[in-house]
Amino acid sequence: MKIIAVGMNYALHNKELGHTHENKEPVIFLKPDSAILKDGKPFFIPDFSNEVHYETEVVVRICRLGKNIAPRFAHRYYDAVTVGIDFTARDLQRKFREAGNPWELCKGFDNSAAIGTFVPLEQVGGNIQNLDFHLTIDDKEVQRGHTSDMLFQVDEIIAYVSRFMTLKIGDLLFTGTPVGVGPVSIGQHLQGYLGEEKVLDFNIR
Repeated sequence: MKIIAVGMNYALHNKELGHTHENKEPVIFLKPDSAILKDGKPFFIPDFSNEVHYETEVVVRICRLGKNIAPRFAHRYYDAVTVGIDFTARDLQRKFREAGNPWELCKGFDNSAAIGTFVPLEQVGGNIQNLDFHLTIDDKEVQRGHTSDMLFQVDEIIAYVSRFMTLKIGDLLFTGTPVGVGPVSIGQHLQGYLGEEKVLDFNIR
């Protein structure tokens, strides 16, 4: 399986990080399968970064094999959603970008893709572009988003990515983070929600 992620997919988050360029196509990057963190296991802050940020996202699970998928058929290719955290070594990201180098290492390190429990899309209303989600740290809300605010909708992203690579059953799509990202520190308790349903729950070590 592969983890496909979308960068800069919420306007206010782009402003938050100082991105002023308007993208005409989705910004896509990949994480390796070794990035997966699931089943409520703790996230251990890596020793190579002094500034690891949480980025809360809706994660979509691919349920069919697909290539060159038309946007109007893209909804057939996913069946469940959850909340995930795209952990980012922000200090490394700045360093790599300033040098004009690829920045996969700041996004794809081990356990950098935390995922919650997947629920059927129908269970949360059936419309991928009408989902409210949020993250709490130590019971305080720190980030909230709504999928209607995406610059590129999920079906557009699936159609776009499938032009370049075959989507396979079990692949995961991280759909981008809204405004409100920030650092994590040892001892914190993170909980992610789809609407009022808690689907993600783990600790920082």
